[in-house]
Amino acid sequence: MKGFRNFLAQGNVVDLAVAFVIGAAFATVVMAFVNDIVNPLIAIPGGKPNFDAYTVTINGSQIKYGTFVTALISFVLVAAAVYFAFVLPYTRMKQRRAGPAAATTRQCPECLSDIPVGARRCAFCTAQVTPVASS
Repeated sequence: MKGFRNFLAQGNVVDLAVAFVIGAAFATVVMAFVNDIVNPLIAIPGGKPNFDAYTVTINGSQIKYGTFVTALISFVLVAAAVYFAFVLPYTRMKQRRAGPAAATTRQCPECLSDIPVGARRCAFCTAQVTPVASS
């Protein structure tokens, strides 16, 4: 029971709950965007905003493949909207804030293999190298 109490106290559950609520609200916004803006654009060349009416009958069984096509198109459009509106700008912002990454490897002067920055001997050719002081 103590471990569970510690888990709750760490804030992981609260963070997860907030993410879930924000995600649900965001899903509503994205679905409204797809249904009210993107689907009518799809309807321009095809005449219908969705493909739900498309079916095929085989041996008396009706296969409603149009519903699947509509769901697939909606998924792709939602994924694209999320990626271009949120993921891509967020990734760029994180990269700008992080600055240049510190090098973790360098080249061996003898064999030109990549070795750790703090290495004193090359693992490939066993040449002695001067370790680089980490700053």
